[in-house]
Amino acid sequence: MALEKVNAVVIGAGAAGPIVAKELAVAGFRVVLLERGRWHSPWECRKDDLRNQRTNVLGNAFGPEDEGNPRVLVNQQGEARVLLPSEGGYNNNAACVGGGTLSYGAMAWRFHPDDFRTRSRYGMVADSTLDDWPITYDDLEPYYEKAEWEIGVSGDDSGNPFKGERRKPLPMPPVKPDSIEHQLLEKAARKLGLHPFHIPMLRNSVPYGGRPACMRCRWCVGFACEVDAKCGTQNTVLRTALATGNLELRTRAMTKEILLDPGGRARGVAYFDENDRLQEQPADVVVVCGGATESARLLLNSRSKAHPRGLGNNSDWVGRNLQGHLYTGAFGLMEQRTYDDLGPGASIAICDYVHGNPGLAGGAMLANEFIRLPVQFMNTRPPGVPRWGLAAKEFMKRNYTRAIAVQGPTQEIPVWDARCELDPEVKDRWGIPVLRMSGGRHAHTVEIGEYITYKAEAWLQAAGAIQTWRRGGGRGLSGGQHQAGTARMGHDPKTSAVDANGRVHESENVYVADASVHVTNGAFNPVLTIMAIAYRAGEHIARELKGKGI
Repeated sequence: MALEKVNAVVIGAGAAGPIVAKELAVAGFRVVLLERGRWHSPWECRKDDLRNQRTNVLGNAFGPEDEGNPRVLVNQQGEARVLLPSEGGYNNNAACVGGGTLSYGAMAWRFHPDDFRTRSRYGMVADSTLDDWPITYDDLEPYYEKAEWEIGVSGDDSGNPFKGERRKPLPMPPVKPDSIEHQLLEKAARKLGLHPFHIPMLRNSVPYGGRPACMRCRWCVGFACEVDAKCGTQNTVLRTALATGNLELRTRAMTKEILLDPGGRARGVAYFDENDRLQEQPADVVVVCGGATESARLLLNSRSKAHPRGLGNNSDWVGRNLQGHLYTGAFGLMEQRTYDDLGPGASIAICDYVHGNPGLAGGAMLANEFIRLPVQFMNTRPPGVPRWGLAAKEFMKRNYTRAIAVQGPTQEIPVWDARCELDPEVKDRWGIPVLRMSGGRHAHTVEIGEYITYKAEAWLQAAGAIQTWRRGGGRGLSGGQHQAGTARMGHDPKTSAVDANGRVHESENVYVADASVHVTNGAFNPVLTIMAIAYRAGEHIARELKGKGI
């Protein structure tokens, strides 16, 4: 049974969807926001190391909770394997109100201006789909600022000479950098001629937005903040949108497809509600914000005579160019204790190696790491230390409080065959075809990542590390928490899925407003860019609706 028509239905309440919903609701439009997960409260997530979302094989604290939504992963040897959400390799993104912003580490980076023009800077990289964005840093700058001030960012990047121009400073000072680790790394960076500064964070360092400051606990990444000091969409823009009375949030709502008329125009969406009943929600506009993998899946599952290969996929660009980040870096053991048990741990960064690395088409930001809980620390041991047994315990006892990690997200070179498509046989518990993920990283991405490991190691050695070891990366598919690229934006419908505003080329009233639209994924955590794009898209959609007299 069809429900009452609304102006817009937004799919996904993660980093992007609530921002789009808020922009439309504040502008006076009636909006329905569909989220496949539920609204978690911080106190549901007890402070238990084994619940950490980043230790994926131990379970995902914030969804998908339902093991009835498997995926199929095809490895580098062409072997296909069905994976459940609780298994490693699933490439999960959180399924809950707030999405990953409920439990992320909250680094709040603006992309570098050259991240939007990598092909112009480096030329075409063979066997890649490297290209420039159809928008620039300057186009996004006002929306970066809006995200920083409206959602809330702390930090101080005034010491970063490589950043793009900004009109306003960050609204909050950094969390007090009083750790020995920070002091050692700052002194070492300056000794090497580098430019250290305080990491920007979507985290209250002082009371802000009616919420208190960070209480500095060790359980941060993978956990909800029990004092609500971590700034996500669920405790900022979503509350604003709901307060207008123009937004209805429906949780445990699994979207099946975008409903299309014979001409390919969207007339609404079909979704399964919390009681698994199939519902139809008519709307003037549909905005897809499900994350790069699930957004691609939804578009591919939305077929009609005008879109026989999936919505927006007549040129075969939907689901292609899947990127995440190759995280590489190094670890060091110090003579003295460096662990002070004050979260979040990460505090200092350098951007000296984001661009301009000899012979390489890109680079990475480098920063010290968030507090590594014991179960994670055992995955960072040096070569020769066993994973189990007495020797492993002795290594942990001796070194857990003396270790420093430095790493960064290498900007990946996009490739055509790193992709999401629909599996021809496997379906989820609602009968919807599941994702089939295949392909891998470009060889040059691995080369860039290897270069970054040496720079990280040199930084640690300058800080006084008595033992160091590097961590590189392989060619495997990258599509987890930083997933992007599967519905890239561009001017030409033959080489992109959406236009510069996120509108699907082949449908006048369907937009994509998450990291799916990224042409490249930057050398940084992408969430602030996702938020900026969502603000920009929301503003544009509101203007379009008003222009049509809706």
